[in-house]
Amino acid sequence: MKPTLAITMGDPAGIGPEIIVKALNDKKVYDRCNPLVIADAGVMRKAVGALGLSVRIRPVGNVADAGFEYGCIDVYDLNYAGLDRLEYGKVSAEAGDAAFIAVKAAIGLAMDREVDGTVTAPINKEALNLAGHHFDGHTEIYAHFTGTEKYAMLLADEHLRVIHVSTHVSLREACDRVKKQRIIDVTRLMADACKQFGIGNPRIGIAGLNPHSSDNGLFGWEEETEITPAVNELKGMGYNVDGPVPPDTLFAKAKCGQYDGCVAMYHDQGHIPFKVAGFGWDPQTGRMNSVQGVNITVGLPIVRVSVDHGTAFDVAGKGIASPDAMLLAIDYAARMADPERIASSLKN
Repeated sequence: MKPTLAITMGDPAGIGPEIIVKALNDKKVYDRCNPLVIADAGVMRKAVGALGLSVRIRPVGNVADAGFEYGCIDVYDLNYAGLDRLEYGKVSAEAGDAAFIAVKAAIGLAMDREVDGTVTAPINKEALNLAGHHFDGHTEIYAHFTGTEKYAMLLADEHLRVIHVSTHVSLREACDRVKKQRIIDVTRLMADACKQFGIGNPRIGIAGLNPHSSDNGLFGWEEETEITPAVNELKGMGYNVDGPVPPDTLFAKAKCGQYDGCVAMYHDQGHIPFKVAGFGWDPQTGRMNSVQGVNITVGLPIVRVSVDHGTAFDVAGKGIASPDAMLLAIDYAARMADPERIASSLKN
């Protein structure tokens, strides 16, 4: 029994359709899961044509109609009118609306248990808002339509996993959001996620907010009043945690295997080291030739994993976008949506 994954196309003017087609051209994906693309069939045919591949697009109206055969991509067809006129790399309300409809459809299928998990290609926030959908991104869309209050963004690749106390807020507000209970909540979400990945007793490093974790109060007070009390309470609850760890050493230690997960205090504290580790730039071309890393929304009643990069409008339609992050996102979603494999890993 392989999990069925709903894969949303992302913004149709971006690289989402292209990296999906490239990923599903890898037979190993079909060995791991049953992929169902949530998209407009015409958009997916256009991506196949641009890449010059021989794979077929099969539109379906129901999950039960999908064949899940390698070489034939099943598309839960949205039949969104007008997308044939869209240009690659252009922000538009039509593209934002189509991307939103795909995401909402995938959430509905997962909530109805017609699919076992969801994977999302990148959307464009400007296009989303132009279409009248006023969300900061995927995370907030999923939280809204699943009725989830306690959730967090978790970044993961093969060796580094990072969760955030706050994400899309100003730096000033992010500092104000460093509170004991929030730190406890996101650390517990990280621990639960690690267990879904098959890590039985995860060791989690919790970052300080200030340089050197404030050096005993020389550079700030949040460590003493909020972070250390959270760490002590988590230890009392039985969690294997360490902190507050100076932020400039935490992520290097985690990448070397000292921690199974890291808790970052704000968006850039976690994103910068993660992307430095996972994004491979070619100095000759000035472009990324490899993009590793996924974005997982934890705390939801359904599985949601996304690539951790944007729509890349500058290279959309050129056939050069890397599918690495999409392949990793599908792999993580398949693992999280497969309870038998998780149970087996924990026993071992």
